[in-house]
Amino acid sequence: MKNVKDVRLNSKLIAWAALTVFVVLLIAIFNPLGYNYLGYRQVVESPMGTKRVVFGNGYYWKFPGSKVTTYPNLVTIAYTDQKTEATVNQPMMEIRFLDATMATAEVFVKYALPNAEELMLKCHEDFRNVDHLSATGLAPYTRECLKYSTQLMESEQHYSGGMSKLSNDFRDQLDNGQYIVDNFESTTRDSLTGELVKIYENKIRLDDQNKPVRNNNDLHDMGIIVRTHNIINVDYEDQVDAKLAKKIEASTRESVSKQNLITAQQEELTAAAEGRKRLVEIEYEKKQEQTTKLVQADTQVKLASKDQEKQKIALEAAKLEAQKIKALADAEAYAKQKIMAADGALEKKLATYENVQQMWANAFQNYKGDIVPKIQTGSTGKSGNGGLDFMEVMGAKAAMDLSVKLDVQQK
Repeated sequence: MKNVKDVRLNSKLIAWAALTVFVVLLIAIFNPLGYNYLGYRQVVESPMGTKRVVFGNGYYWKFPGSKVTTYPNLVTIAYTDQKTEATVNQPMMEIRFLDATMATAEVFVKYALPNAEELMLKCHEDFRNVDHLSATGLAPYTRECLKYSTQLMESEQHYSGGMSKLSNDFRDQLDNGQYIVDNFESTTRDSLTGELVKIYENKIRLDDQNKPVRNNNDLHDMGIIVRTHNIINVDYEDQVDAKLAKKIEASTRESVSKQNLITAQQEELTAAAEGRKRLVEIEYEKKQEQTTKLVQADTQVKLASKDQEKQKIALEAAKLEAQKIKALADAEAYAKQKIMAADGALEKKLATYENVQQMWANAFQNYKGDIVPKIQTGSTGKSGNGGLDFMEVMGAKAAMDLSVKLDVQQK
């Protein structure tokens, strides 16, 4: 019995092991689990014909035998000589400007695929995979939008400041559809040679509201939008480079000439300003000298006037002093005249008399001879002193000369 049970137990284990292996093989073959990486989306088509889009990141369930197509959220179209991880990596794009000159452009455009499941399934239905979408849809559309933009300007206009306009026209057509352009013929004069040349001008057709008329944008209808765009570099052909070199040379000469003119004008203005400044300084110095001289002259006039006033005052004072002296002298003379008239000028006469008496007294005193003769002859019968007689005689003479009455009048 024990052996029979063991056989049965071993048979069950073998059956379960076989079933497990079979399930594992089925899972490995049909793989009902899938994984969506960040930055991608999956279009899942079941064997029954149902379709869905997995946008989220992580694991998802799928029916065994389902077809899964992977799309990146952003499709990059690159026209460059560099090696990049872009969805489409092609050499630099050849472009032609309105003046028929050629150039190559390095361009990068990122397109965002639609986030709505219905639009994404429609895009998958039209293109089936990202390579076909990029090669037959996005890349041609990118080339056409850039070429339409470059045919709206000449190369000279582009390198003379039209790069921003080219970028704006390019982005506008990527977002909204390509312009419908009308061609016009006209003539102009070459900026370098001066020759009259025939040119063709392309102008954007406008509607009644003055808005550009465009071709239908199929990508926009599928929900594909432009995320970024870049025109990194435009390399002109040799004849454009030669023309550009001449343009730069002419522009440089013109710039240098203008700068020299500006410098000369500035120097002229500076010289004129310095001359005017010097004239103002000279005028100011002369005015200072004139003011100084005027002040000095005015001061001298005022001083002379003051001196004249002083002299006039001194003259008046002298006149007053002379008048005063004269008045005093006249008064004194008048007084003396009155006195002399009253006493007969007795005082002067007495003074004169005194002086005379003094003089002959001194003379008589100093006389060394004999006053009385030693021998007398004859006689008058009167005896006396000769000196005294002389004195009496001289006194009488003086009195007579002065008309002085020596006797005292009785009143």
